[in-house]
Amino acid sequence: MTDHARAEFLVEPFEEGTPGPHVIAAIEACRSCGLEPAFGPFGSIISGAAPVVSAAIAAATSAALEAGASRIHVQIEQGEQPGNTQLDNLHGALERLIASVEHELKAPLADLDREQKQVAVRRLAENGAFLLRKSVEEVADQMGVSRMSIYNYLNTIADPAVGTDLETDAS
Repeated sequence: MTDHARAEFLVEPFEEGTPGPHVIAAIEACRSCGLEPAFGPFGSIISGAAPVVSAAIAAATSAALEAGASRIHVQIEQGEQPGNTQLDNLHGALERLIASVEHELKAPLADLDREQKQVAVRRLAENGAFLLRKSVEEVADQMGVSRMSIYNYLNTIADPAVGTDLETDAS
C-alpha cells in the first residue's frame, strides 16, 4: 500500500452561490496543512501523503464545526495516487444528480411529461448540475429534447415572466 491518500468532504449546510463561514473554515484548515483543496459544488477534495491528508481532515472538521457546520461528510481513500482530483470529483456527479431527480419524480427523465421535465430541470439547476461541462447536452439527450428546450426551461426558471410558448419539442 502506498503512502498516498485522497479525501473528499462536504460541509453542510450548503448555501448555493456563496460558501458559508463553516465551509471557508474547512478550506482554510486544509490550506494551513499545506494542501490546496479542489473546491466544487458537490464537495471538496484534498490529495497528498496519507499522514498530511489525515491531519488536514481532522483540522478541517474541527474548524468547520467550530464555525457552525451542522454535518460533515468525509470519504478517505488510500492507495495509488489518483490523476486529476478535480476530474475525479466531477466523475459521476451529473449521473448522481439525475438519478436523484428521477427518484424524486419517480420516473426516468425520458418518461416525464413537459411540466415534469421543467421541474426536473429546475431541481438539477438548484443542485448545480448545469455548472458541469456538457451537462445541458447530456440532460437534453436523456430527456429526449433539444438543447434549446433545456435553455428555454432554464430561462423560464431565471425569469418566470418568460413564457415557454417557443417550445418546439413534442415533449
